[in-house]
Amino acid sequence: MHSFLKRLLLIAGLLTTVMIIGTLGFYEVEGWTIFDSFYMALITLTTVGYGEVHPLSFHGRLFASFLMLIGVTSVFVSIAVIGDMLLRLEMMNYFALRRRNRMLKDISGHYIVCGAGRVGRGVVRELQRSNARMILIDDNAERAKWGSDQGILTLVADATKDETLRQARIDTAKGLVAAISSDAENVYVALCAKVLNSNLHIAARASDDEAEEKLRRAGAATVFTPYSFIGHRLAQSMLRPHVISFLDVASAFRQSDLDIEIEELQIAGDSFLVANTLDQAQIGNKYGVIILAVKHQNGEMRFNPPANLCLEPGDVMIAMGERARLKRLEQEMSRQGARSQPRL
Repeated sequence: MHSFLKRLLLIAGLLTTVMIIGTLGFYEVEGWTIFDSFYMALITLTTVGYGEVHPLSFHGRLFASFLMLIGVTSVFVSIAVIGDMLLRLEMMNYFALRRRNRMLKDISGHYIVCGAGRVGRGVVRELQRSNARMILIDDNAERAKWGSDQGILTLVADATKDETLRQARIDTAKGLVAAISSDAENVYVALCAKVLNSNLHIAARASDDEAEEKLRRAGAATVFTPYSFIGHRLAQSMLRPHVISFLDVASAFRQSDLDIEIEELQIAGDSFLVANTLDQAQIGNKYGVIILAVKHQNGEMRFNPPANLCLEPGDVMIAMGERARLKRLEQEMSRQGARSQPRL
C-alpha cells in the first residue's frame, strides 16, 4: 500500500509538471493570459478534440506539437501505470482471499478472539507467546488491520453473527475469547458460540458484576472484570509484593532471568502416566518440574497432591518448571505408544 501511494504521488507530480510547462509555454510563446494558456494545455493533454483557444503562430504550433508528444505520452503512461497497480492490488486481494479461505478450511484446535481493542490485543500477544493458532474477529477494518499486520488470520466481520463464527471454524475451535467493549455483544457472542459448539471453552470480559453473571449464564466458563482485576492486583502488590512478582514471572506476565512457567498438562489415554502414582512416575526427579495440583475429570482439584495419588486418563496436572523441561514432559506424555513403556 505504501508503494501504491508513492507511485500515485509520482504520477500526480509528473502530470502537474507537464501542465505547468504547457501553461507557461503558451503564455510565453503566444502571449496569452494564464487562464487561456492553462485551458489550451489542458485540452491538448486530455485530447478532447476542442479547437484552439486562439489561432496559433508557427512557434505556437511547434510548442503544441512538442506538448502533444511529451504530454500525451505522459498521460497515457500514467493511466497504464495506474491500471497496472490496480490490477496488481486486485490480484493480491484475490490470492490473499484464497489463502485465507484455505487456512480457514484446514484450521483446527485454534482460539477465536472476538474484539481487537486493548484487551483483545493483549490476549493475542499472550497467545502468540505460546505459539497458539488463532483467528481474530473485529467489525472495524482499522482495528482488524492490526491483526493482519501481526500475521494473524483476521476476519473483518460481526462476531455476534452465527455466519461469522462458522466462518471462523468454531466447530473445530478449542476456545473463544469475547473481548468486545460492549457487554451486551459479549453476552450474545458467548451465547451463540455455546450453541454452535457446546464443548467450547469460553472466556469473556465484563465491565460490571451484573454483566459477569449474564456471561456465565450464557456459557462463559471464565469471566474477568478488568477494573476489579486491576484493583485486586494493585492491592496484592502492596500486601504481598514478592508473591505477586513471583506469580508474574511464573505466568510469563513479566520477563525475568528465571525461565519458569506454570503449565497445565492433560493426561491422554495412551500416556505412560496412566495407572501410575506420582511416586512411581518420578516426574520431579526425571523432568525437574513440580506438580502443584491435579484436577480430576469430575472437577475435583487436588492441591499439593500426595505421592500415592493415582493418575487416570483425562486428569490435568498443574505443573511448574523451566519452559524446556515442561515442553519435554508434554511431548513424552503425548507420545503414541508410550503406555507400553515399563513403569518407573
